[in-house]
Amino acid sequence: MPIHNNLNAEVIEAAGGILWRNNQGFREVAIIHRPKYNDWTLPKGKRELGETWQETALREVFEETGCNANLDSFAGSLSYPVGGVAKIILFWNMAVNEFDSFTPNIEVDELVWAPFEEAIQLLTYEGEKNLLAHQIDQANAGQ
Repeated sequence: MPIHNNLNAEVIEAAGGILWRNNQGFREVAIIHRPKYNDWTLPKGKRELGETWQETALREVFEETGCNANLDSFAGSLSYPVGGVAKIILFWNMAVNEFDSFTPNIEVDELVWAPFEEAIQLLTYEGEKNLLAHQIDQANAGQ
């Protein structure tokens, strides 16, 4: 069994965002590549002591994309086991407030802004694909 720094925790708590932007009249979503896992995912990460779920989501989105964002609505949650410990991730829809530039680093080496369908195809994990598809359905139902 892999060793995790919070293996004794009842639940690994994480939060992230479905980060949207408008580009020439089209909505795009931010997808990141993590070289450690060689995956494409939504920006997210573990809660730090004393942070609210929303603070974690905003911090992680900023750290992984370079974007300051505004929370919009709660998007949903995912859960799965990690080394025998339950992990739960809460996601919020977010709008870009300010974006200077993305700087590749050891944790995230690539940021892609993609239209909905392309983003769903790019994502590695089925749970994230379903979460994004649900947000697209909700947005289309509201039009």
